[in-house]
Amino acid sequence: MGSHGHEVTDALLDTLKRASSRLKEAGVKFALAGGCAAYARGAAPSLHDVDFVVTEKDANVALEALREIGFRTEKPPEDWLVKAYDEDRLVDLIFRLADRPVTEALLERAEPLTASAVIVPVLEATDLVISWLLPMSEHACDYGGLLAQVRAMREQVDWRRVAAVTEHSPYAFTFLTLLERLGVIEHPECPYGDPTWP
Repeated sequence: MGSHGHEVTDALLDTLKRASSRLKEAGVKFALAGGCAAYARGAAPSLHDVDFVVTEKDANVALEALREIGFRTEKPPEDWLVKAYDEDRLVDLIFRLADRPVTEALLERAEPLTASAVIVPVLEATDLVISWLLPMSEHACDYGGLLAQVRAMREQVDWRRVAAVTEHSPYAFTFLTLLERLGVIEHPECPYGDPTWP
């Protein structure tokens, strides 16, 4: 990574630190998701923005909390997130993942990990992988980008649960087959209780 990329990463991690500290102060329950969550779990940094998941009832509270510390806020036409900007750095507050509401149970499963010298709740690795696989479609199917992140986190993931929750998705099935053929994971074909998610 060049020096410019390193500066961008440091700035984004500072945004992560400021935003997460403010959400904690405001009493908002949240978890880190996306590339920053993968980074906190040991994957190489691939950081374009900061993604937090919150419940829909807390989305406006979270947005207002960030506005109060100088972030510029925006409610885009999409019905699954709201946005806040720290200068030019984007923070997404996501309350629906793959057309499913973010639940208290999903946030309860998040684990406190260190990211940018601050401890933040980070989506459980299994939930993180599911959140990447379920939205895949013929228009959004970047296996290459996911491969390195998933390889770095593979031992943290319950692959049987991933397979159960994503079984209806041909794109997820193909990715899991790719992981198996590359020797990243063993075949996850095992019965798993109730695959309800999130």
